[in-house]
Amino acid sequence: MADKSSAGAYWAANIRVIAISMVIWFACSFGLGILLRPALSGIHIGGADIGFWFAQNGSIYVFLILIFVYAKVMNGIDRAHGVEE
Repeated sequence: MADKSSAGAYWAANIRVIAISMVIWFACSFGLGILLRPALSGIHIGGADIGFWFAQNGSIYVFLILIFVYAKVMNGIDRAHGVEE
């Protein structure tokens, strides 16, 4: 990375990916698990309603998926900006 504009573009892309990941995780953990739980009480997964499932298990699964997606996306951003390992 040679100049400050390229460094700024890299960090802007990095922050954008982090912000999107945090919004997805918040929507799954807080939104589906807490805010929308009463509305989702009729749908059952493994004996529990889907709101409870997202609060207990789903948000963890989403977080694990987001880790791998983040690593893949950041590898692409690193290559595009010339800072790959």
